[in-house]
Amino acid sequence: MVMKAAGPRAEKLYLPAYSLVAVLTVLPLAYQLYKNPGRILYKIPSPWRWLMVGGQVIAGILAPMAFWNAPHRFKIRSQLSGPQASEEGSLKIKGIYRWVRDPFLLSGLVVMLLTPFMTVNLLIVYLLTTVYLFLGSLHWETRLVAQFGDEYREYQKKVHRIIPELKGSVKNPGDKASE
Repeated sequence: MVMKAAGPRAEKLYLPAYSLVAVLTVLPLAYQLYKNPGRILYKIPSPWRWLMVGGQVIAGILAPMAFWNAPHRFKIRSQLSGPQASEEGSLKIKGIYRWVRDPFLLSGLVVMLLTPFMTVNLLIVYLLTTVYLFLGSLHWETRLVAQFGDEYREYQKKVHRIIPELKGSVKNPGDKASE
């Protein structure tokens, strides 16, 4: 329905609109967590705290890299059309997707695991967020299978969803790295 009403602009508006709704939905929860953090479960001392924050920063860089490396992941019209209907014609794995299928899930989990302090309420939010991210990952993969068919299924066999495998990365035919 939205695709028909917005036309070709729906592709460009989808991700910003989705992100805006996500932020607006999470803001009241973040405010409540700030006002009522709950009992402290642990607090990591320096210098370990700063190492953890450094890891969180690195994980936070993964998401923009993932957007840049896989614009096809957000082509809604192509995902609804079926296998090989996209403008790209093929999956064209590049960047971080050569080592991990869902860098968004990975970066979210790393940020949560490396939190240098934990309260009861934050733990509950993190557990719910983990379930949300995992279910979202399953949803996106279903759409990518619909978009790319067997090509994506083969990719799933070679690359783990969240555990990066640095020694054996996926290469596209014609890549200089695959020679």
